[in-house]
Amino acid sequence: MLSRMHLQNILIGAAAVLFVGTQFSGSGQSRSVLEGGEVYLGNDSTISLSADSADGTVSDSTSPTGPMATSVKAALAAFNGLVPKLSHPRALEDAFRSYFAYKAAHPDEVRKPYFYFVDYGLPSSAKRGFVFDMGSLKIVEGPFTVAHGRGSSKSKNGTPTRFSNAVGSAATSLGLFLAKSTYAFSGHAGGRIYSSIGLRLLGMSGNYNDNAFRRGVVAHGAPYVTANQAGRSQGCPAMEPDRARRLLPKLADGGVVFLFAPDSTWMAKDPWASADGS
Repeated sequence: MLSRMHLQNILIGAAAVLFVGTQFSGSGQSRSVLEGGEVYLGNDSTISLSADSADGTVSDSTSPTGPMATSVKAALAAFNGLVPKLSHPRALEDAFRSYFAYKAAHPDEVRKPYFYFVDYGLPSSAKRGFVFDMGSLKIVEGPFTVAHGRGSSKSKNGTPTRFSNAVGSAATSLGLFLAKSTYAFSGHAGGRIYSSIGLRLLGMSGNYNDNAFRRGVVAHGAPYVTANQAGRSQGCPAMEPDRARRLLPKLADGGVVFLFAPDSTWMAKDPWASADGS
């Protein structure tokens, strides 16, 4: 025989399932779809900022207790007012939660305090990249323009809407990456070969980005990224060449990279962005 409490829990769970199904069954809802490591934003993918973020403050829904939650709250407080409006009120919160969760789980791998963050919910003309010093809680540089993969948008300009972990997709991957060594990078732009500094990245967000090294997704400098506009890469978070020379050595061998987009499925399932803050 099931106890009254067990029956009550079953009924509550069933009601919750029915509620969720009703919420997402309407044709007017924009929602994301995950297919083999690919994330798509619907045509109506604009995210409205919540009331508490309209004045530039950052939403904070982390657990009120626990060392990781305390670190996230401290970082949000330190950068509040210093970072322009992002594509979603949880953009920085998810980034900082991911950083501190990964650092707590892999303290020997996060050997540097530098954290490269990009908000791909913003268009390519926006200054959507930052490098933070998570030790002193200061902005090292930013905001600045960053490229997204040509497989993530149909046109050269605009906001990326497709994110993929698949080899050959030429799309940006979302999630957390560990920065490894720098190397002499060479690429093609405008029919010409160019050289710059490159930073190897290891994807740590499961099937959202664990093919990054195999795909050759790296951070690097590129001539098609300027102070006011970023062209499209092969999936790399490329930046201006001079900026790459300054920043990538700081991140090398122990820094962390986090690529964000306002996709509800990825935000809920990424192992680090959804980490328990307690």
